[in-house]
Amino acid sequence: MNNYNKILRYIIPYWNRVALNIGFNLLSVLFSLFSLTMAIPFLGILFDNQPIVTDPLPLRFTLESILENFNYYLSLLIINYGEVFALFFIGTVVILTSMLKNGFKYLAMYHLAPIRNGVVKDIRNDIYKKSIELPLSYYSKEKKGDIISRMTNDVNQIEMSVISSLEMIFREPLTILVYITSLLIMSPHLTLFVLILLPISGLIIGRAAKTLRNTALKSQNKLGLILSVMDETLTGLRVIKAFNAQKKMFDRFFSLNSFYTRVMNKMYRKQYMASPLSEFLGTLVVVVIMLYGGSMVLQGTSGLSSQGFIGYLIIFSQIINPAKSFSQAFYNVQKGMASADRIDDVLSATNDIIELKDALPLESFTKDITFHAVGFRYEQDYVLKDINVTIPFGMKVALVGASGAGKSTFVDLLPRFYDVTEGEISIDGIPIKHVRLKDLRALMGNVNQEPILFNDNFFNNIAFGRTNVSEAEVIQAAKIANAHEFIERSPLGYFTNIGDRGSKLSGGQRQRISIARAVLKNPPILILDEATSSLDTESEKLVEEALFNIMKNRTSIVVAHRLSTIINADIICVLHEGRIVETGTHKELIATNGIYRKLHEIQMFS
Repeated sequence: MNNYNKILRYIIPYWNRVALNIGFNLLSVLFSLFSLTMAIPFLGILFDNQPIVTDPLPLRFTLESILENFNYYLSLLIINYGEVFALFFIGTVVILTSMLKNGFKYLAMYHLAPIRNGVVKDIRNDIYKKSIELPLSYYSKEKKGDIISRMTNDVNQIEMSVISSLEMIFREPLTILVYITSLLIMSPHLTLFVLILLPISGLIIGRAAKTLRNTALKSQNKLGLILSVMDETLTGLRVIKAFNAQKKMFDRFFSLNSFYTRVMNKMYRKQYMASPLSEFLGTLVVVVIMLYGGSMVLQGTSGLSSQGFIGYLIIFSQIINPAKSFSQAFYNVQKGMASADRIDDVLSATNDIIELKDALPLESFTKDITFHAVGFRYEQDYVLKDINVTIPFGMKVALVGASGAGKSTFVDLLPRFYDVTEGEISIDGIPIKHVRLKDLRALMGNVNQEPILFNDNFFNNIAFGRTNVSEAEVIQAAKIANAHEFIERSPLGYFTNIGDRGSKLSGGQRQRISIARAVLKNPPILILDEATSSLDTESEKLVEEALFNIMKNRTSIVVAHRLSTIINADIICVLHEGRIVETGTHKELIATNGIYRKLHEIQMFS
């Protein structure tokens, strides 16, 4: 139940609401108990054996004094107004106490609502915050659909099963405790027998619920796989249709969905067992108590009158529903704990990109970027090895090489999307691990091969990550990126929605919006990761012009697939199998007759 304790810790900020909920629940239970005990004098009058009290005891806060004084005033009513009037009086008291009971019950649930919804809100916030903080390496190991499932379905499952049980957790044990206490006062011997029977029935219910958590965990994992397949299908629908792979994808989905259905059937069958099992056990316990207690009353060893024993049974019967609800809550909690386990996997995931407590501020870049003996590996094999290069301020540096040479990894190490395995990267002589992450990344602007846009308008996509940005600044950035003209032709101009991931735009238009975003950020360091490799000739020309505009007076690191785009670079670094094997200008590398020249000739004659 460790994860359940973690969920309960989310309740601490709402302690005042919890206190009010418990207080109102206690009042509700006490008035409920008081209305039930009215059955004893009611039955006493009907059976004509209600004791008549003519001399009251001094009023004290003791059970004996309260009962004796109640019987005294009831006796006065019977003597002065008759038994029928006394019955009506008891009925009126029951109605009033029932009204108070239900009023306090509503107030208890009124204060439970912000606890329940607040806890779920806080869990969602923490998961989203954690998902943003986790390094890219975490997401390279996990399925995107499964992560989305944890953030949505598993949180909803906790809300439905665990948080919905808070009402039972706060109220039912309190109800059972108050009723058991009253039963102990009425007949300690008989109640001791009850306390032996109840744990036995609870043990049977607990054993039946033991396997529910594992079954629920299996079902949640399969649902994550189903969402992953759906995400892959929607993302790759064009390829699926082009290769006539609809049947293959459907068979894969059908198999997962069928297995998920079988697991869910098994889980619900176990869950549905809770209510009938607890009801049967409750009935069994009541019958045993009726037989045992009835024999004690007949023998005169219980200390209860006939109406007292019936009142005892009425009060005990009120324990059955809370106990039944509590057992149902226990089943629900076991089911929800599977989701809690999956959520805890995300919340407890370690973030390898750690900012030092005494990290230094870095507000400018004026000298150089240095890679010293840098090595990096994702798991076992090195992606980069023994990287030594210095990039002076204002230089345009190009990285070229075959696919898998480590170019994209090289530029991902600079903003600390990943941390180096060996060696050190420094900016102006300061190791980037000693710099505040926010300051480090503020120095850099990224334009990737696949533009990352959001389902929002042009203005918000260009101004992404910035606050208090004027429309004039956004327009100026768009003009530099050669994006202003097609934005202006849109129905609402800069406030036109561009669709999911910019789906309403062409590839070249998406890339120019991405460039405009980098222009507005105005970073001293610009990272271009194959920004033109997937564009047609016309779009490439417009994007290259935009890139030329943005690279002026900036330090630029360009990952290039097409060598024609980096002929004018100040330094070209050729990577091969994770190492820098050649450096120089275009002319110098052509003259060396090495790997760069071979790549150049292949592209020239292809």
